[in-house]
Amino acid sequence: MTQGPESNPIARVSIGALIERYDLILFDAYGVLVHSAGALSGAQQTIARLNELDKPYAVLTNDASKLPDTAAMRYRGFGLDIPVDRIISSGLLLVEYFARHQLEGARCIVLGTPDSNRFVEHAGGTIVPADSDCDVLVVGDENGYDFVETVDATLSTLFRAIDAGKSVRLVLPNPDLIFPHGEDRFGIAAGSVALIVESALRRRYPQRADLVFDRLGKPNADLYDAAMTRFGTRNAVMIGDQLETDIAGAVSCKIDSALIATGVSMVKNATSATAIRPTYWMPSLNDD
Repeated sequence: MTQGPESNPIARVSIGALIERYDLILFDAYGVLVHSAGALSGAQQTIARLNELDKPYAVLTNDASKLPDTAAMRYRGFGLDIPVDRIISSGLLLVEYFARHQLEGARCIVLGTPDSNRFVEHAGGTIVPADSDCDVLVVGDENGYDFVETVDATLSTLFRAIDAGKSVRLVLPNPDLIFPHGEDRFGIAAGSVALIVESALRRRYPQRADLVFDRLGKPNADLYDAAMTRFGTRNAVMIGDQLETDIAGAVSCKIDSALIATGVSMVKNATSATAIRPTYWMPSLNDD
């Protein structure tokens, strides 16, 4: 499991080596630094070390359920002193998205937490209930609402709008399907909720290939570009636990990446010649 095909193995690396080789260290949050119950092995020591060295780093998270202030407070509760300006969330991408599509004042159904609503309001949207006429549906998180009742009401609203010839924009800041919920425990993420909605729309409107979500977070380049612009370097490495988001995004941005074995993707799945391949793999942040 520790190597890829003999002709093209994936090198093992330590966090210490990455700190020495790169000007900017990029972390995913869930599966790398934390899970729902606390910090992962080595995370506290790694963040303390980077802060002591004054080393540039950032947390690039698809989590659109927490504003950066909320996330920073939560991280501190886990023993991770991560400044607010080091947290770059997919929820922040809604501001540019709403501006580009001229959605100021748009009526928005938001599936998510109160902070998911705040992301949309900061972008210029107006929050409306799930059974109200809307211009935009934003799936911000899998939590924060009565799941079945709210999804049922949302689907009914979408069907009524589409049947009446109206257009509703579908927006998904967090494309992640699953996330680490704890030690050996996993949960569905916002991307899975969006798949439910898309499947329902395909079932009712099989000829409407346009009824899909605009996906904003990783693996799209925006979060990576924001971090590298903020710190003024492209000599960066992304440490992530998901091949299809963290690692694929780094590959598309032409920066190096390390797949960590503490989250969703299994290291052995990265050894296939046809898989998305990281530059390195690492057992955990505790491996130095």
